[in-house]
Amino acid sequence: MTELMLKYFRKKQKEVQTEKVYNTQCPYCSMQCKMQLIEQSVVSRKQYKTVGKENPTTQGRLCVKGMNAYQHAFNKERLKYPMLKVNGEFVRISWEQALERIKAQFTRIQEEDGLNALAVYGSASITNEEAYLLGKFARVALKTKYIDYNGRLCMSAAASAASQTFGMDRGFTNSLAEIPNTRCIILAGTNIAECQPTIMPYFEKAKENGAFIIVIDPRETATTKLADLHLKLRPGTDAALANGLLKVIVEENYSNEAFIQERAHGFHEVKEYLASVELREIEAITGVSINEIQKAAIKFGKEETGMIFTARGVEQQTDGSAAVRNLLNLLVATGKLGKPNCGFGAITGQGNGQGAREHGQKADQLPGYRSIENKEHRKFVADVWGIDPDDLPGKGVSAYEIMEKIDEGEITGLFLMCSNPVVSNPNAHFVKNALKKLKFLVAVDLFVSETAKLADLILPTSSYLEDEGTMTNVEGRVTLREASCPCPGEVKHDWQIIVEIARALGKEKYFSFSSAEEIFNELRLASRGGIADYYGITYERLRKEGGILWPCPDLEHKGTLRLFETSFAHPDGKAKMVVVPNKPVVPKEEVNSEFPLYLTTGRVMSHYLTGVQTRRSPALAARNIESYMEIHPATAMDYQIADHSLVKIDSRRGSITVRSKYSETIRPDTVFVPFHWADSQNVNVLIGGELDPVCRMPGFKLSAVKVSPVNDVFAN
Repeated sequence: MTELMLKYFRKKQKEVQTEKVYNTQCPYCSMQCKMQLIEQSVVSRKQYKTVGKENPTTQGRLCVKGMNAYQHAFNKERLKYPMLKVNGEFVRISWEQALERIKAQFTRIQEEDGLNALAVYGSASITNEEAYLLGKFARVALKTKYIDYNGRLCMSAAASAASQTFGMDRGFTNSLAEIPNTRCIILAGTNIAECQPTIMPYFEKAKENGAFIIVIDPRETATTKLADLHLKLRPGTDAALANGLLKVIVEENYSNEAFIQERAHGFHEVKEYLASVELREIEAITGVSINEIQKAAIKFGKEETGMIFTARGVEQQTDGSAAVRNLLNLLVATGKLGKPNCGFGAITGQGNGQGAREHGQKADQLPGYRSIENKEHRKFVADVWGIDPDDLPGKGVSAYEIMEKIDEGEITGLFLMCSNPVVSNPNAHFVKNALKKLKFLVAVDLFVSETAKLADLILPTSSYLEDEGTMTNVEGRVTLREASCPCPGEVKHDWQIIVEIARALGKEKYFSFSSAEEIFNELRLASRGGIADYYGITYERLRKEGGILWPCPDLEHKGTLRLFETSFAHPDGKAKMVVVPNKPVVPKEEVNSEFPLYLTTGRVMSHYLTGVQTRRSPALAARNIESYMEIHPATAMDYQIADHSLVKIDSRRGSITVRSKYSETIRPDTVFVPFHWADSQNVNVLIGGELDPVCRMPGFKLSAVKVSPVNDVFAN
């Protein structure tokens, strides 16, 4: 073969295939699995493959969502330029024009309606740097008290319960590595097999090692298949069930008197209340038999080690905070805290559900989990920011209450970052109509979401492949998401967008950042000495160590694997038990002859949150192309509903139409609908606006509904 021919074939070989590798981590659930995207170019065609990457949390595991996440990032519907609504249609404009429009409208609104007429609505899917910067932006650049985020609808019940009981909230009191060695596990309201699949091996290993697993859920799910005992309670009765478990533990002498005496307050009052309730009353409330309550309680009480994990099934209730506190009462009463293989875990839903609530997006918080109403905390953060503490606004309101303020006309402008409240909020018709009243709505998003459609201006943001920054996973482990893929079009990172708007508003001196790492270094200072202390964490350390569990107060500190070994985070070092009545403070919606069925909601494995990203991933969308209603066949027969037929679901707020799906494993008095779809399939249209009095969580998991068949020529 001649030299010329060899050169030709070598050239063709290069044309046939080149390869690029992008290091990143999954944009979806709180496991935050590390991975690599491999881009192969074959002639003019690109092919992609995702592979897991070794890390302390998931050891290279990926689920179907992570493996296909790149599909939404490369979707043709990605926004690539600022889009301004003109005569009802979006038209492309320049960034200069977009920033000028924001400056003019924000200035006009605050001059006409006051500083607090502007609100900021954030996200638990953005990085720690961006969450931190968004809180600073609201309070320093806009000087508004109204900022909250979509994590309010996800983690607020567990966060408030942990803070009240322990004095601090970190997703897990222990690391995931301890799960396989615990002897008894309670999974309350969590379907981890579908929502966080890569966490499952920890629980499967525990089962192999002989752990007894108790699952509390009104449905049989992929997770309940792992259970030794499934407590199939009536939706919304978790707090009462916990009282039943506590009563048995106390009366059968499985409480740890020495631990309680030394490390807890409130046990006497709890014990007195438990003496006044009867197990048959709890059986009637929950639908769980006395025998099952006793079996679960005795098993958890007598084992030397045990852990309790909660998720949205318990937490997304109007008494979610109280229900979680009662489950934490179980841990305190049995002394299963602060020692190996014992503790609590809140299974965070969103990718940065933990970190996003630690550094200033919540209405009542400043960075480091400091309180905005604490004078010393305000001064500390104000000093880091270089402002007068008196210039810091006070406490605002929760996410759904922002929508109420918009409806009332108190808030007239909104800056919305990476969230879709038209689909994610309860009472969804109300929320949509409220947003239409705004004088000016700016949405930052990857796509024209259902909420972005209502915006006056949409700003294109970067995806997980393009946006570097830190995230804090389900354990409380801070990780660094590398991102080297170039942004398409004129897309900017969330932090760049915040910085440029702040500069346009004349606040450049407070927002002179040129990289995510610069922002993180200021976050470290602002969190120093706080509950969520990140000061000892750096990008360099994260690259070397793969992740660090906070608190990490100095550069020599290795991170905190287990909390509360010697004391809790309250000033006196003791945990606080509390009486939780069987009947909630805020009455829950009851079924009646008009609305005879309980509705509960949740996720499916192939979708994430409101589906804005996963519905644009063909491999994921194909798995679940539409919403559905899970219903017991006997119940379906009562209402003349055929399997796989269209069914109308009505509540006191509205109605939706979805397809029926028979399930013999669901309670006959309950139907289930996932929440990843919009418009006529948006289940949150049916959900009421009542809120938990402590954490302001809506009651997503319990509504009263009626069902009826829809004439469907395509029915099987």
